[in-house]
Amino acid sequence: MKHRTNRKTAAILFAAMLGLATASLAGPREDLVAQYATAAKAAAPAFAGFSAARGQTLHQQKFSGGKADSPSCTSCHSSDPRAAGRSPAGKAIDPVAASVSPARYTDPAKVEKWFKRNCNEVLGRECSANEKGDWLSYMLTQ
Repeated sequence: MKHRTNRKTAAILFAAMLGLATASLAGPREDLVAQYATAAKAAAPAFAGFSAARGQTLHQQKFSGGKADSPSCTSCHSSDPRAAGRSPAGKAIDPVAASVSPARYTDPAKVEKWFKRNCNEVLGRECSANEKGDWLSYMLTQ
């Protein structure tokens, strides 16, 4: 009986250590999501977390505040985030899904640059931290 208890204890300790190690291995994507969460919470204290479903809606929704040739994210980025897109000038755009484009969302400066540009073109304004976090959450699940 003591042998089983020691094995069980060892397994629990190993799982706990693995969980701690994994938590400490947060990468640039997780750091970026955490930064958006902090900003979203500061803007709205009732903030309860990001939603990939809201991100999907944002990706597919048509807006009237931005440029006429880009009323939605899907105007340039495919409605399927795993597929390549095309700019209005015809330039190919790599898929926005993290599963297909593993280097995406690892450089915070690039992410911010493209959010600023694309949100202004599509929405006619900068995206909120909540919108960025929702959209990014959606792309990280694709």
